[in-house]
Amino acid sequence: MSDTSSEIRPAGVWQKALRNTGVSIGGTIMLVIVLVAVFAPLLAPHDPLAQDLTKRLLPPFWHDRSVAEHLLGTDHLGRDYLSRMIYGARVSLGVGLGVIIVSGAIGITLGLLAGYFGGWVDMVISFAITTRLSLPIVLVALAAVALGGASLVTLITVLGLLLWDRFAVVSRAATQSLRHQEFIMGLRAIGASRARILFLEILPNMRSMILVVVTLEVANVILLEAALSFLGLGVRPPTPSWGLMISEGRENILFDPWLIALPGSALCLLVLAVNLFGDGMRDITGPARK
Repeated sequence: MSDTSSEIRPAGVWQKALRNTGVSIGGTIMLVIVLVAVFAPLLAPHDPLAQDLTKRLLPPFWHDRSVAEHLLGTDHLGRDYLSRMIYGARVSLGVGLGVIIVSGAIGITLGLLAGYFGGWVDMVISFAITTRLSLPIVLVALAAVALGGASLVTLITVLGLLLWDRFAVVSRAATQSLRHQEFIMGLRAIGASRARILFLEILPNMRSMILVVVTLEVANVILLEAALSFLGLGVRPPTPSWGLMISEGRENILFDPWLIALPGSALCLLVLAVNLFGDGMRDITGPARK
């Protein structure tokens, strides 16, 4: 029973998305990286964990000493770098998706409750949002992961509990705008339950806003995962992670800079693609400008 005239998402948003440069370029790069991560077992030429010390630190294909068997060379333990790069995409995307699910569920629920009920509920949730915003994410994440132990589950849980504030702010503002719409008032008049109004009527009408927040937060999560892995508090070795690969290659930065350049470039490309996509979606779903 959603009121399409009051729906936040403009008509034909996906048609506009196809004509938007940022969405097209960013979405294409993201799609390629997602496909690489999904089909990693088929694309990786070697086992990313297999070690061969006789082939350690082989250079990539553009060097004279390169070996055709290892297109992007090998690391300090003789592991195929291309295979580790491919499987590293799984970690970055997996952490991003897991954190967004946790933080989105918390933030959207709190935002819906605060925006719909108002009063003391809004005051309590707004205080929680303000308290979260006052906490430095990196320092709190470092302390929490150090205490809880470095693992993928701990990393996703900690970041998910720290990055819900933007979801809460956006969903709260959207709910405050929608709760006085005629179709919501009509649902109240016929005795519709609050759960139905919140999750089946108001929530679908803010999906375009939530999509923009998701794309922007994914980039932030990917960078945080890489930073924590670089510091040794993210993904545990020998699991391939772009941040961990940068950390492992820093000792050879002067003699083998490609050990850092390759995963760093992949990380930058993914974050750039996500940001391009998010900025494009924000332009499309934002208020019309002359």
